[in-house]
Amino acid sequence: MESKWLSTTAGILDIIAGVWALCVVIALFIAGGITSVIPDIPPWISTVLFSISIPIIILAILAVAGGVANIVKKSWGFALTGSIAAFFCSFMFFFWGFAIGVLAIILTVLGRSEFK
Repeated sequence: MESKWLSTTAGILDIIAGVWALCVVIALFIAGGITSVIPDIPPWISTVLFSISIPIIILAILAVAGGVANIVKKSWGFALTGSIAAFFCSFMFFFWGFAIGVLAIILTVLGRSEFK
């Protein structure tokens, strides 16, 4: 009997990394908004905070969408793309974040036979 848990677990890890990255983006937007109103802080800091958040939003959306593709087992290529995006999103976790991204990629590659 073939195991069905590999891609599902990878999808859950992708979604966790993507949602965490979206939480980081929300914090960056709040920090950028706060720094733009405080007169003692240079205005370029809020611009940098907003600029950093744009690629993180793209990676987070890819990670969540790839996690859903992993769970429903539709497109393996898109699921692998989401796992790679989750790998980059997982660096926003603390010391154990690297393992989430690597494990998501490994489980997606190993679970390729589960896809249609």
